[in-house]
Amino acid sequence: MSTPTPEDFSHSPPRPRLSVEELLAAKNTQPIRSLDDLVAETFESDEELEEFLAFTYAERHRDVA
Repeated sequence: MSTPTPEDFSHSPPRPRLSVEELLAAKNTQPIRSLDDLVAETFESDEELEEFLAFTYAERHRDVA
């Protein structure tokens, strides 16, 4: 059995390590200032949300019995 040499590995060289601040700046992120920043209008109505939750619950418990 032989030991692999560096040429045996085909991955790229390590990337320089960036600080959290540098990573955030590169993505142009902004801090969350209120819960309103997290609001997503995914469902048009409460009924649509309830249908989705019922479907999700049923799918998760479909093969449990």
